[in-house]
Amino acid sequence: MLIGFQNVTFEFGARVIVADATWHIQPGDRIGLVGYNGTGKSTLLKVLVGEYTPSKGTVEKSKETTIGYLHQDLLSFDTNENITEVALGAFERVRALEKEIEQLGIELEKNPEDEQLLIRYTDSLHELDVLDGYNIQHKAEEVLHGLGFSNEDLVKPYKQFSGGWRMRVLLAKMILQQPDVLLMDEPTNHLDLPSIEWLEKYLIHYKGSVVIVSHDKFFLNRMVNKIVELYQQQLHIYSGNFEFYETEKEIRIEMQQKAFENQQDYIRQQERFIERFKAKASKAAQAQSVQKRLDKLDKIEDVQLERPNMRINFQLEKVPGKILVTLKEVTKNFGNLTIVDKASAEIERGDKIALIGANGKGKSTLLRMIAGTETFSGERVWGHNVEESFYAQHQLEALTMTNNILEELQSCGSKKTDVELRSLLGSFLFSGEDVDKKIRVLSGGEKARVALAKTIVSRGNFLILDEPTNHLDMHSVELLADALNKYEGSYILVSHDRYFISKTANKIWEIVDHQIKEFKGNYQEWVEWNERMEKQKKQLGIDGTNNEKPAPKQAVAKPIEQPEKNSLPINKELQKELQKQQRRLKQIEVSLEQAQDKQKDIEIELGNPATYTNQAQFTALESAYQSIKQEIAQLNAEYETVFEQVIELETKA
Repeated sequence: MLIGFQNVTFEFGARVIVADATWHIQPGDRIGLVGYNGTGKSTLLKVLVGEYTPSKGTVEKSKETTIGYLHQDLLSFDTNENITEVALGAFERVRALEKEIEQLGIELEKNPEDEQLLIRYTDSLHELDVLDGYNIQHKAEEVLHGLGFSNEDLVKPYKQFSGGWRMRVLLAKMILQQPDVLLMDEPTNHLDLPSIEWLEKYLIHYKGSVVIVSHDKFFLNRMVNKIVELYQQQLHIYSGNFEFYETEKEIRIEMQQKAFENQQDYIRQQERFIERFKAKASKAAQAQSVQKRLDKLDKIEDVQLERPNMRINFQLEKVPGKILVTLKEVTKNFGNLTIVDKASAEIERGDKIALIGANGKGKSTLLRMIAGTETFSGERVWGHNVEESFYAQHQLEALTMTNNILEELQSCGSKKTDVELRSLLGSFLFSGEDVDKKIRVLSGGEKARVALAKTIVSRGNFLILDEPTNHLDMHSVELLADALNKYEGSYILVSHDRYFISKTANKIWEIVDHQIKEFKGNYQEWVEWNERMEKQKKQLGIDGTNNEKPAPKQAVAKPIEQPEKNSLPINKELQKELQKQQRRLKQIEVSLEQAQDKQKDIEIELGNPATYTNQAQFTALESAYQSIKQEIAQLNAEYETVFEQVIELETKA
């Protein structure tokens, strides 16, 4: 055992975080510490490292165990050193040896015959070699690059970077220290997708043990081999990843519920016996014996899930036109940094777009350009009846700290009554007197929920969402994803939560070479497409004829770039058939769109009360509606068949 709890009880004020908990972290453990927001996961990590002392029980730790603890409070650290020097601070012994060797070298120049100096000098050189001290610069740069820093960034002062980038530097330092146990509190909050993927690969091969608090299901599924759930002041341990935990928890709850119900049946039977015979002389002793058994019975608790539910419901007041917003040759620069250069794109009604990519590519900037809060050259044209609502990362800071929660929603000018606003806040887990809390006393998660509530109260038909899942726990992320799936409007969002993206997006946008590249399909389809392109890139690179990655096309099934002549043999028949099926797929897309538009028109007519006064007209519309529904079903089935053929042909070609 490296570190752990033995019968630990810890209270935070009058609130019990954990009671009589035992938990041992063993070598090789990769643990996900999970639980609803506010249950005390971060507090538990502080108890582990000794920042808080338990009221009962002990925190056990071997003397040799080293611990690295990544947490939000580290952001108070500041220095003028460049980030490479900060990261190199992980190698305290190596840096001390370097100074020692330098000093011993100076002394040996003065006293070359001093054997003791020579022995110390040789021993220090040997220790430096054993610690691989000659490679620390390379190691530091490799980790910093993996976490998204460029070569130019490596020499910049630490204090020039924002909070998220500072946290990456401190994460790099902690990784380089290679402690026996890494405790990480929401490490992916400040990372973009490429950096999360790099961290996953690194930690999977990390020799020490890792404990992670995270709301990123994808990250936990790939990373951990054990889940520890903090629930109802108890620690419940599951051997497996997050998916395994969800399945096993469901089974455990079901079994507990059945056991509880069976025991309740048994108790009722015994109580009926006692009630019936306790006054009867011949049976009184037996009734007393049964009562004693009941008194000693180890009661099974009823399953009462303390699961908060955000009842999120987006409502639209106006239906927009087919095109929501058009960007025409837009350009945005920050000094010498170009975000987009004469880029064009269009967002249509029904689009649910995830804008993804590495930090620094300008995702949030592009959202602000669409929302109109960022200046740029070029043209942005709004469509008919579009009412946008913008949820930005800075909105948490933009909340009025002196307002209470109810006053903050009143300031939106939504014309809703206080009763309606209280009802909405109840759906965001603010009930009763909670709405009187001042914004300044709220946690990050609570502020995020208030800001989301402000977005929703606007009743916009086009949402612009910048990292809406930050500070939300996994269950709240799930609820928000479900709500967005039911949302009848359109949206574009930026998120580093791959699970959330996979649940919500039907299109993927990337900023590539300062242009907006669109992929028509969900996140998993985009990942698979990207892998195929990477594979093709490697295959084409064998002969050195094509070393550039093909750019994403406008749709998942668009023709892939053709290699130059004489680069690789091409099956012309396959290419011909592929192009034929791609044209067919496009035709189906057009037909499907036309059929869906026709269905909406019929639905509008059926929604008109006057329609029902004319029996012939109603019958004709009802028949047309059933016919168009059948046509859409057939087109969808045909689309799936042709799409699968295209994928198969792409792979072969």
